[in-house]
Amino acid sequence: MVTAQAIIGDVVSPRERGRYMGYFGAVFGGAMVAGPLVGGFFTDHLSWRWVSYINLPLGLAAFVVTTVALHARETRVRHRIDYLGAALLAAGVACVVLLTTWGGTQYAWGSPMILGLGVAAAVLLTVFGLVERRAAEPIIPLALFRNSTFDVSSAVSFIIGFAMFGVISFLPLYLQLVTGASATNSGLLLLPLMFGLLGASTLSGQLISRTGRYKIFPVAGTAIASVGMWLLSTMTPTTSRATSTLYMIVVGIGIGLVMQVVIMATQNAVDRRDLGIATGTVSFFRSVGGSFGVAIFGAIFTNRLTGELARRLPADVLARARASGGSATSSLSPKALDALPAALREGFVQAFSHALTATFRYAVPCILVAFAITWLLKEQPLRETTRADDPARELAAGAAPGTAEPDAFTG
Repeated sequence: MVTAQAIIGDVVSPRERGRYMGYFGAVFGGAMVAGPLVGGFFTDHLSWRWVSYINLPLGLAAFVVTTVALHARETRVRHRIDYLGAALLAAGVACVVLLTTWGGTQYAWGSPMILGLGVAAAVLLTVFGLVERRAAEPIIPLALFRNSTFDVSSAVSFIIGFAMFGVISFLPLYLQLVTGASATNSGLLLLPLMFGLLGASTLSGQLISRTGRYKIFPVAGTAIASVGMWLLSTMTPTTSRATSTLYMIVVGIGIGLVMQVVIMATQNAVDRRDLGIATGTVSFFRSVGGSFGVAIFGAIFTNRLTGELARRLPADVLARARASGGSATSSLSPKALDALPAALREGFVQAFSHALTATFRYAVPCILVAFAITWLLKEQPLRETTRADDPARELAAGAAPGTAEPDAFTG
């Protein structure tokens, strides 16, 4: 995904890049919703293992398309890959993700395992920072963090990933356990979110290419997304499908106005040599935010559900329900719920509804933090070429400052 974005940044000028990044965001959003839809169909009609098998023909198709259609200039440059930095970063982030995933669920927050993961993460990430300062070609150049646009984009991407993946992970659960939708239909019911994301991403890209202005979109997008999250948190078992559809469209529009615009803003603000690194790092923060979001929202949901079930159902009924579900209470299937008497089923549905909507409610202040951060984004003029050379180098080469060397794509 990052390579595809870097290729767009390499061959399309920032002024025109908004349109292409809009297309990219629309495809990404469509894929994020098509995945649960196709996965639900496979789960209902074939086997859950097909959610893995389907990646084989998709990967092969992508391989064929890139081999046939992607023609790039070949330049050979010797690089020193930062293996140590990559290993330290991967290990440090893995410790943080495991800490947020296991903390309060499989292990108590004060347990040796959780404390050990916290210490290991702190040590590994500290050593990573020291290594990056000395690496010839660091995997994440620390100098990038002196670029305010990069900092703002990374922070906003982290929070949007946190909220986006959390919502997409828990909305199907809500639709199945609270509204009684099948696995396939729960994926189909996510289409409004995709349409909102697709439309907003494409429209914002077109407007950026025409006007050259982009700051308004992440500001408006985070505001709209926070409203959408709050609307999702108000849903109940009696909320109509039309109403929940409208709420999902609002969330999709908000995310669509942010996700690709911050990538484009970053690419416009860094030197060409840092294009791939900056793109990859901002996307990395979004992915890490998604991991955190799923883990933390999952912990919130589990804790809220435990309390709601204990409040609404007798202990012996809850124990039997766990046994009939064949799993933990938070993993009861719609089939297991349907097998319960109507009165007990109502208690379970209400418990799941309150626990899930509370999860959406916790996302609202997170996105409001992103809304505040987007106001710090500096709106720089979008370049008309793909080059981002330093003026001193341009003068040395005999060109006027601000001009760019034409290449095969812009000349």
